[in-house]
Formats: sequence, C-alpha cells, structure tokens
Amino acid sequence: MAKGKRFIVALVAVFAFLAVTFNFSLTATAAAKHYTELQFAPLPEVKLPKYERFVLQNGLVVYLMEDRELPLIGGTALVRTGSRWEPANKVGLASFTGGVMRTGGTKQHSPDDLNEILEQRAASVEVNIGEAAGSASFEALSEDVETVFGLFAEVLRSPVFAQAKLDLAKTQAKGGISRRNDDPDDIANREFRKLIYGKDSPYGRITEYATVNAIAREDLVQFHQQYFHPNNMILGIVGDFDSKKMRSLIQAKLGNWARNPKFTKPTLPAVSPANTGGVFFVNQPQLTQSSILVGHLGGKFDNPDYAALDVLNGVLNGFGGRLFNEVRSRQGLAYSVYGYWSPRFDYPGMFMAGGQTRSDATVQFVKALQAEIKRIQAQPVTAEELARAKESTLNSFVFNFQDPSQTLSRLMRYEYYGYPADFLFRYQKAVAATTIADVQRVAKQYLKPDNLVTLVVGNQTAIQPPLTQLAAQVTPIDVTIPSPPQQAQN
Repeated sequence: MAKGKRFIVALVAVFAFLAVTFNFSLTATAAAKHYTELQFAPLPEVKLPKYERFVLQNGLVVYLMEDRELPLIGGTALVRTGSRWEPANKVGLASFTGGVMRTGGTKQHSPDDLNEILEQRAASVEVNIGEAAGSASFEALSEDVETVFGLFAEVLRSPVFAQAKLDLAKTQAKGGISRRNDDPDDIANREFRKLIYGKDSPYGRITEYATVNAIAREDLVQFHQQYFHPNNMILGIVGDFDSKKMRSLIQAKLGNWARNPKFTKPTLPAVSPANTGGVFFVNQPQLTQSSILVGHLGGKFDNPDYAALDVLNGVLNGFGGRLFNEVRSRQGLAYSVYGYWSPRFDYPGMFMAGGQTRSDATVQFVKALQAEIKRIQAQPVTAEELARAKESTLNSFVFNFQDPSQTLSRLMRYEYYGYPADFLFRYQKAVAATTIADVQRVAKQYLKPDNLVTLVVGNQTAIQPPLTQLAAQVTPIDVTIPSPPQQAQN
C-alpha cells in the first residue's frame, strides 16, 4: 500500500513538472521575437571627459585627464617624427632610434638598472617610432609615479644608445628580413604598398640587409637630437592623480628642458600613384590558394566626403554587406572578402579590396571584386543597405570612448595632425546625414574600377584559368631577399 502511494505521489509530481514545463515553453515561444523585431534603447550621447590643456614655457603641450577609478597612471608623449623622414639608404633608422632609446639605458641609469627599477614596481616605459609619428609612454601605480615619470623623462632627454643594444636590434631586424616571405598575406600587403606608392617612396620602401648595415650609433644620436625637443611634443597623462601636483611633477622633470628655437616642422614627402592599373604576380609554388589585393591611391580623413565614403565601406563589408553576400555567400569564392576606402591623416591612403581564394578560383574572384566595385557605382544602395551601414557605423562610435586614455589619445592625435578637437563629432553628424545619393556620388567620384592595380600572390601553375584572362600583360614581381653584403676581411 505504501509503495502504491509513493508511486501515485511520484506520478503526480511528474505530471506537475511536465505541465509547468509545457506552459513555460508555450510562454517562451509566444514571447520569442524574430531578431528584426527586437528594439533597443538608443545609445547614450557620448561626451568628452573633463580634461586640462596647457603649454610649458619651453613649448611642450600637455593634456591632463583625471580618472580615479583605479590607482594607475599612464602617459604618452607624441613626437613629430617618423620613418618617412629617415634617409633612403638607412631605412630602419627611426625604428632603431625608438627601440634603443629604451633598451640602451640613460646617462643616469644603465639598461639593467632601468629594467630592475621598473620591474620592481610593475611599471613600464616604452618608446616606438612608426611611419608618421614617434611615441614614448609610461605606466605606473599612483604611488610610484614620481619615480617612473622621472625615468620616463630620462629616456626622452638623455638616452645613451648603448652600442651592444643597437647590435642586438640590428641582429633581430635581419632575422625579420630573412623571414619576411613566410606569410603570403605579408607579401601581398608589402608589395601592394610598393605598387601604389612606389618602391622608393617613404610609404613603400622597406628595410634591407644593406640599409640595416649602414646604420651606426651616431645616426641614432643625430636622429634623436633632430626631433626630440619639448617644442616638438605633445604629452598626455591620464589616471589617478591630482592635476596641481601633476603639473608640478611635469615642470620639475621636463620644464627645464630647453626648447630648440630653430626647429621647424619637417616637410611631408610628396605622394603620387606609382601605378594606375596593371596586373602583378608573385609566384609562390608552395601555395594552394591565392592572396589577392586590388585598389588604387586614396585620400585623407579631412576630405569633406569622408563620412559618406565610410558609409560606403559599411555597404560593402561585414555580414550582410555586398561583398560578403555576393562573393562569399552566393558565389562561394572566399571565406573572407573585404573592400575599404582607407584614408590617412596627412597623406593619401588607399582604396583596397581583396581576400583569399583557392588557386583555381583566382581569376573569378578578381572579376567578382571588379563587378561589385562597378555595381556600387551603377546601382544605388537600397534603403535597407544604407540603414544597416549607418547604424553599424554610428553604433560603433561609442567604442571610440570606452575609457579616458582612449579619449585622451584621440585628442592628442587630432592636435598632432592639425585636426579640430571635435572632428569625431562632426564625422558622427555627417554619417547620420548621409543619403543614398551621397553614397552613389562618392562611389562614382572616388572609386576607379578602370584603374585598379591588381596583385596576386599564388601558385602560378595552379591558377587556371591563367591571369592573362585579366590582362594581356601580367608583370611578375621578384621577392627574392637580397643577400647580406659580404663583411670586409681584416
């Protein structure tokens, strides 16, 4: 009898559970919506955090932005320099100068001492000189900022460029040269820049064994002396500090650094297209697929049409974009495909489209890219395409201001390149105002499908049909790495 009661109780419990589950499922099903029906609250308005800007008597521009969320302080100095101003026979000099400024120690601290002091405090000081700008940065706990900022100032003002550290950097650079053909995408990006800007342009040239060997310690010293002056820098600091005390620290460590009254901003290198069309090929017999780039010289961020061109990028790219839908999904020619109008701050960028595809689909892939570039000129985007592109662009706007250091970096970069501080907000309004007609207008005005430079890195024998279906003349590119010069015998 007891067993029978227990069985009945268990049975009732099971039915009760099933009833609740069934009802829950019905409720959930009734409440479920298609993703297109989902509604989200509008993104909050983005506002700049409070910051302070001032200029020391020696010309150093300073930005301060307090952020008390964590007991950390970080800072960056932007220096108007870059590899585009290094001598053509000493490509790599700017990079070595930045690297050895940090690794080579200062007049006050040896490299080992510098490393040990920083490591004990979980702090860092780094220097890097890229194509168009140099940067020196530090990070420290709030309690260690005086010590770490002092070391940061030493690295900026009095590096010794230890010969042993330069030798090590040159050895590492030569190792990179020896491996530069290991990745077909790296080959494609490197050689494409040469085709667009010219192999001798500061925006296209690359380091070689000969240019590395030509660089001596004295070259680093002179490069540093030429560009590292307080009246050629913008310093920004963000974190857990009192602005008045930080002002005093900056004045103590950098205020007596003499300005260079003779310094003038370096002239920007001239840019003109090295090629206005043509098909080029790098043969890599070991490959089973082709890396492809097509494009031409582009423009700058300060172009009044930049916002409309960026919306055009949104129409072409991403899930639901024209390239994804047509080249990847419908034709099945590539896992990834892209096309971007990619500007620069103070020199023309590029329009570039490309991706990777199997060898036997290479010609079809290139023709598909060409067709989509022509289609966006000839066929107005739909209202749905425009809305998707604008929404994705505007919704991503908030990520430009995720934290104060990111915001401060943007303000400094705008001042460095001579852009207004509210440039991004002007761009935001311009994106919101972009119309279907605007997108078609800029596509017709700026894209040049009849002057595309086409580069293929792939296996020549496996590419069938051959590239001659794209052009009667296909220009081969030799990427053989020049041998290191023979060392003089004693």
